[in-house]
Order: sequence, then C-alpha cells, then structure tokens
Amino acid sequence: MLRPLLLAGLVALAACSPPDDTTPTTSTTVAEPAVLAAGPAPGQRRVVTLAADPWCPHNCDANSDRQGYMVEIAREAFALAQLEVEYTNMSWARALQQADAGQIDAVVGAFTGDAPDFVFPDEAIGHARIGLFSHADSDWRYRGIASLDEHKLVAINGYSYSPELDAYIDDHQDDPGRVWILSGPSPLDRAIELLEQRRSDVLAEDLEVMRWTLDQLDKQEALRQVGQLERLPVYVAFSPANPHSDDLAALLSEGIRKLRRSGRLAAILDRYGMSWSD
Repeated sequence: MLRPLLLAGLVALAACSPPDDTTPTTSTTVAEPAVLAAGPAPGQRRVVTLAADPWCPHNCDANSDRQGYMVEIAREAFALAQLEVEYTNMSWARALQQADAGQIDAVVGAFTGDAPDFVFPDEAIGHARIGLFSHADSDWRYRGIASLDEHKLVAINGYSYSPELDAYIDDHQDDPGRVWILSGPSPLDRAIELLEQRRSDVLAEDLEVMRWTLDQLDKQEALRQVGQLERLPVYVAFSPANPHSDDLAALLSEGIRKLRRSGRLAAILDRYGMSWSD
C-alpha cells in the first residue's frame, strides 16, 4: 500500500505491516496496508502495491526483469508522480480478494467485469482480445454462446472474459459437464493440458497470452483457435476499500497520457512486440 508522504499535494498516508496470513508467497517486496496520516514522513518511500497472477505479456513473473508491459507502464506512469510500484504475484482470485479488503492497492490486468465495484482509471493500461481454443484437430467453430452446447468449457477462477461468456459461466458453473473452473498455480498450463488430454473441449484465453504461453511451452501447434470475442480495454483496478483510490487512478491516467505523448508508451509496448493499434 502507499506509505506515508504527500500524494501529489492531495493526501498523506502512513503504513503498518499486513497480517502474516495475507503475505503473498511470490513477491518483489512485502506490501503494507495504508491508513490516513497526519503528515508526511521525510525520507520514506511512497509505494503503490499491485498484484495479479502472471498473464504474460500483459503482466508477467514478478521476479523477472520483464514484468510485463502493463507493469512497466504503471511503474513509469507513477514515477512521474514520484511514486514507486511494487508488483506481486498471487492467484487472480486472491488478488481480487486482497484488493477488495484493502490489503493491496490494486490489481493489474482487469476487465471491468472482473471487479465492477473497484475504482477504474479513465485510461486503460492495455487491451486484450479473448480467443476460444480447442484440440488441434477439431473442426468445431464457435458461433456464439448457443454453440457451446455439448462442449465442456474450461475457465479460470475469478477471470472475466466477456459479458456474454461470463453470464454463461455463471449459469453453468455447477454443471461439470459444461463448465470446468480451474484454480491454483499455473491454471492456464493446466487448462492446456486438459485440452490436450481431451478431458475438455474449449478454452477461453487472451490471444497474446495464449501465443506467449504456447511459445514458452514449445507447444505452438497444440491447440487450434476456433473463435474470438471483442477486443476490450484492460485496467489497473484500485481497491474500493482505499479512500485514496480515486487519486491514484487519476495519477495513473495522467501518467499514461504523458507517456503516450512522449512516445515512451510505444517504446515499452515495442519491447514486448506489441502495439495498441493492433
């Protein structure tokens, strides 16, 4: 969380250590929750804590020197306001829970459907297009929600895909013959295995994430894309429990605009072989 110091002349914050049972297992540093303070403490760092499961190339391993373009954009955007970013990996469901409780400042890589009660900046930090994937030799094509009948869809716990697909998952999450929800470490790797083993039929995932993951697994030909959904903006979504989330969202949006005008945003995207015009 933010540690105490004046936040762009608007707010002042202080910190205390989080409970042991909420400390992430994989982290660049340990996050601390924030409370309102009477004034700044000279010499203390000002830190914004972000968390997510790895969703590369959007946001990647927190221990990597390439943490993902969204993390790099957030880091540089907040640096313009003299704020540091600490980025932590945990399951997506846990990241949402911790942000909702105010134990971290925000999640990175959120659709608005992931956390509708969170505080979203005006500026997106990325874009994603969800694809539908099946067995490599499948001749089935996705032609809307009705075409999922008689097919077992694999989804990841806490993920949002599109309003229509999210509603389908909600309607059938208790029917293991239609929807299989995965949790735990590396759920995408597990989902790919289930398709390869023909224990499931369809997997929804962002096109860039799937391409990146299959490259890392050296399984470029393992799956076949059978459909795709609309392109959606992706955000850093701030905790509804943090009274300073509106200010943080505003600072992030302004930083993203400055990075765009300077050309730095395009340079960060290029480092990951991406462009927002794609």
